[in-house]
Amino acid sequence: MSESQLTERAEDAGGAGYRYRWLVLVLVLVADVMDMVDATVANLAGPSIRADVGGGESTLQWVLAGYTLAFAVGLVTSARAGDVVGRRTMFLTGMIGFTVFSGCAALAPTAWSLVAARVLQGAFGAVMIPQGFAFLKQVFPPHELRKAFIPFGPAMALSAVLGPILAGVLIDLDLWGLGWRLVFAINLPIGLVATVLAVRYLPDTPRDPEARLDPVGSALLTVSSALLIYPLVQGRELGWPWWTFVMLLAAGAGLALFAVGERRSEHPVIEPSLFRHRAFVAGLGFMVAFFVAMNGFMLVANLFVQLGLGRGPLQAGLAMTPMAVGIALGATVTGALLAERLGRRLIHAGALGAAVGLVVLWWTLGQQGPDVSVWHLAPGLFLTGLGSGAIFVPLFDYVVAGLDERQVGTGSGVLNACQQFSGALGVAVLGTVFFHWLPELGWVEATRHLLWIAAAGYLVAFAAVFALPTKPRQAESA
Repeated sequence: MSESQLTERAEDAGGAGYRYRWLVLVLVLVADVMDMVDATVANLAGPSIRADVGGGESTLQWVLAGYTLAFAVGLVTSARAGDVVGRRTMFLTGMIGFTVFSGCAALAPTAWSLVAARVLQGAFGAVMIPQGFAFLKQVFPPHELRKAFIPFGPAMALSAVLGPILAGVLIDLDLWGLGWRLVFAINLPIGLVATVLAVRYLPDTPRDPEARLDPVGSALLTVSSALLIYPLVQGRELGWPWWTFVMLLAAGAGLALFAVGERRSEHPVIEPSLFRHRAFVAGLGFMVAFFVAMNGFMLVANLFVQLGLGRGPLQAGLAMTPMAVGIALGATVTGALLAERLGRRLIHAGALGAAVGLVVLWWTLGQQGPDVSVWHLAPGLFLTGLGSGAIFVPLFDYVVAGLDERQVGTGSGVLNACQQFSGALGVAVLGTVFFHWLPELGWVEATRHLLWIAAAGYLVAFAAVFALPTKPRQAESA
């Protein structure tokens, strides 16, 4: 062991934390932002992609859902694998693979080769992301850990909305004739720099000698998730043949077998003790409802502005600016200043405010009809963003802070998997319902109907908050 490593271990033992801990935080944030942006940019790039390489309506859903499904399915297993083979190795493998397949997505000649690249991009993202929170637990002393978590809420919230705006700018610039391909190519320089810094500064985390992977449980979770999402995305376009219902039934049976097997496994994919944390379980329920609503709404909002109103990618990206501003204010001002004082009441207010914003959008579309402009949409988008942004800071404090070092790797994987899988489910279900209504109702009325479903999702999330403890420091085992 080198002298510098001995010094760093001594600092750890003395409670000062790892010497380069703030640089580790930056690397983890960069990885998370890369993932969040790539999970959302296809919302806006979808029409341009379809115009260039072809494909049906479901292609737009698959460019999104293929990434998020692969990401969600791989997260839980990858979190456990980090304990087995080492988190540094997993992070570097994920970052390199994510960067390589971002390049493949940028070069894709056909719609389905793009979907394949997106699936692999999501799979390597799943290898990388769950190691992040575990790194932070390791390198930060307890008194600094809460401070280290604060940037994640604003960063993730802003990335979700600013990603499509960046995509609009890049597509509109059409540098070197690349168009939508720049949306994925931009990851290449960022990933290269992040990889170099990770090799130099990420600590070599110890492996857990008792940790093992459960191949049967991992396979059941992967196959069951694919069996659930595929028919939900593809079924409507194919006319719901009989085998789509068989796949849905098989998905339910597979997930039930997974749950039973986890209870009996000596090395479960998901750490069972996680589900003894009331805040963790309630947080998962909240995230399912919230991200199903949010991702489904974001897909339809971008399609409505581009295809329904006939705006270009840049105009569509800029149309979402009020939501970005709302998220920024909600996360950095409301969330940061009021989170400790209001506790879970702030999460309640955020979920309710987001739902009210969607109702305002519904009313606006009813008043303006097909003559609606992006300026008319701004108040509703701002309110939805403000409510969503206020949620992220306190939610992370409730759900993650109560986990110990053994739980945080798997816990962060489950948490991110829940977010991503819920996003894929939102795109699949809400997108399918929207495209079913579109031929009969037209763009305005189909969008208005969809807004009620998304608002209902936010209200379900509102109800889930009652299961959280009143203060995050009460996040003890149930």
